[in-house]
Amino acid sequence: MNTLDKLRPLAAIAEERERWREQGRTVALANGVFDLLHVGHVRYLEGAKALADVLVVAVNSDASTRAYKGPGRPHIPEGERAELVAALACTDRVVVFDEPNVRALIRALKPDVHVKGTDYTPDSIPEGDEVRAYGGRTAVAGDPKDHSTTELARRLGREGAK
Repeated sequence: MNTLDKLRPLAAIAEERERWREQGRTVALANGVFDLLHVGHVRYLEGAKALADVLVVAVNSDASTRAYKGPGRPHIPEGERAELVAALACTDRVVVFDEPNVRALIRALKPDVHVKGTDYTPDSIPEGDEVRAYGGRTAVAGDPKDHSTTELARRLGREGAK
């Protein structure tokens, strides 16, 4: 599938979700900003994909990223971040979202598993109650938080000063 074909609005992915369910395929939902894509992001998403047949990735919009990370973020516009995430082999669908969390996406998609990075535990995932309400589960994937966009941007700023 073409990278841009993986980018879909939530309503289209929700329709696909029904077909996947009928086919007996499991769905994982992962989410994040994915600004300055790095190996930590790749490991997180590959780990999430290993937990289900289909991986849907929700990417924070520019506005929700600014609200969450501050006025200097994101470094990369939402469309480009979504396209980069869609280009990863492990990613099946990508949706951009404006909300402060993925509760609305969880309600619409009812993923079998909602996956967060290793800065969480399965019990501390903020939307976990939403997932458990319909019988889904939460999981953690990826490597320890040895990589961060903030640190990468800091290092790039320092290197650029030379």
